[in-house]
Amino acid sequence: QVQLVESGGGLVQAGGSLTLSCAASGNTGSANTIGWYRQAPGKQRELVASISNSGNTNVADSVKGRFTISRDNAKNTVHLQMNSLKPEDTAVYYCRFAYPWSSQTYWGQGTQVSVSS
Repeated sequence: QVQLVESGGGLVQAGGSLTLSCAASGNTGSANTIGWYRQAPGKQRELVASISNSGNTNVADSVKGRFTISRDNAKNTVHLQMNSLKPEDTAVYYCRFAYPWSSQTYWGQGTQVSVSS
């Protein structure tokens, strides 16, 4: 089992910044990928950015240049720095943990990010 604790999120004006953090604990293993997904009302959940323990990243085109994902492997914690936020970034953001060798995934409870215009 893997436990995910998310923090950050909130309400910010357009152009502002927020940082989301996700701390993984439990049976995290030595290789894993932790990412952030988001789901806006009436839309499908989509990848925002992910990062593996080796530092490989995958960032959605819609947030490239504005969002940066990083991780502290010693703490199994991933940070998503979100700058130049837009109203269309408003969504519930979920942390996801995955092993490279398994289809098993774990999700956080989600944190609301709201960007006002």
